[in-house]
Amino acid sequence: MLMGEYNHVIDAKGRLIIPAKFRGQLGEKFVITRGLDGCLFGYPQEEWRVLEEKLSSLPLTKRDARAFVRFLYSAATECELDKQGRVNIPAVLRNHASLTKDCVIIGVSNRFEIWSADRWSSYSNDTSDNFDEIAEDLQIDF
Repeated sequence: MLMGEYNHVIDAKGRLIIPAKFRGQLGEKFVITRGLDGCLFGYPQEEWRVLEEKLSSLPLTKRDARAFVRFLYSAATECELDKQGRVNIPAVLRNHASLTKDCVIIGVSNRFEIWSADRWSSYSNDTSDNFDEIAEDLQIDF
């Protein structure tokens, strides 16, 4: 399970350190793609295969299904860590998530997300203000 929040800096070449606690769970290769809410999603290979199965079952005749699959796959890239634990984020993904310097990497169960620090701060503040309402709407028992 991927969890926690980590702050790192992306360098001018697009390299970003992946938290050490995530590296063992990601394996040799993993996938990073566009995510929702202006972030990037990262998946271990096994979780990516599970997602692929779900996506392949979407009806090709539905415009939204085609658009979503295109959006996700067109920027997906298979990644490997270098010896320093960094991954090279392609420009198309950096642009999607507005990654320029300060980044936040969060674990979200079966995936991790990469956010620009500013965007994460804004999202996190907005969500924390409504956390009780969100939980009530979802009817989650703790």
